[in-house]
Amino acid sequence: MPSWEGKTRGGLLGYKIFIWVLKYPGLPFAYFLLYFVTAYFFITSRKAVQPIYRFYAGIMHYGKARSMISVYRNFYMFGQILLDKIAMLAGFQQRFTFDFEGEEYLRQMQDGGLLVSAHVGNWEIAGQLLNRLEKRINIILFDAEHQRIKGYLSDVLTNRNVHFIIIREDFSHLAEIKQALAGREIVAMHGDRFIEGNKTLTLDFMGKPALFPIGPVNLAARFGVPVSFVYAVKESRKHYHFYATPLQRIPFSGNLKKREESFREILKIYVGSLEKILKKYPMQWFNYYDFWNVPESSARTVEPAS
Repeated sequence: MPSWEGKTRGGLLGYKIFIWVLKYPGLPFAYFLLYFVTAYFFITSRKAVQPIYRFYAGIMHYGKARSMISVYRNFYMFGQILLDKIAMLAGFQQRFTFDFEGEEYLRQMQDGGLLVSAHVGNWEIAGQLLNRLEKRINIILFDAEHQRIKGYLSDVLTNRNVHFIIIREDFSHLAEIKQALAGREIVAMHGDRFIEGNKTLTLDFMGKPALFPIGPVNLAARFGVPVSFVYAVKESRKHYHFYATPLQRIPFSGNLKKREESFREILKIYVGSLEKILKKYPMQWFNYYDFWNVPESSARTVEPAS
């Protein structure tokens, strides 16, 4: 199954080192060091290299040499985005510039709503960028190991309107989400990863079938809040482009078949928006596992909405 294992590499020490480098030698020096860090992971992280190589060779249809170069560029971009993310969380937003496309849709979320993104670009910075909405942003973290990281970042966060909600095995996070939405706040989460056992639907994505969790759309439907699909992508060393799609409202039907149909229609819109971003920014795809490995029993697909 192409499910995510629920963990990413790195840890609390890495975050502390990054923040020290950002505060003292500075971001340009950190970017320079990143060339060597990238080379190390390129050589040693076979488990990550193989699926991202297959993405460039099998999905993007690059040649062998271009695919290998793209893997290195992808790793380097991932490192830059990690540094940028920490820099912005720690209060260094003034070092970056931004374009906002679709912000008017998010301003329609006066009564709260759900933002769904993906592991493309630097989605976590949305909470920092959306200061301008003057609403509390609740960012859902799927990775259990981020509990310690969350505690450390809370000490360096300059924007107190950002709150982290950690997914827990006892489902206690659902109460936090409910409270946030009841308080007309905004909740932000991913829509492209799932852990074994989550309910999924199969859709055509980049020309091949892939599984997507229904959790995000189910959440929006159950709480009756609008959803927008958002992405923050890096366009140059110091510039980001933020995209948001028109709001979607998802009916929650008591009929299971109708409910699945409505969920599928919304997921088609999500997948279509994700495809457009990924085709434009292919170096910023950061799912390092076999995303398109769909079992035969799940291979029935639906074309994404254009």
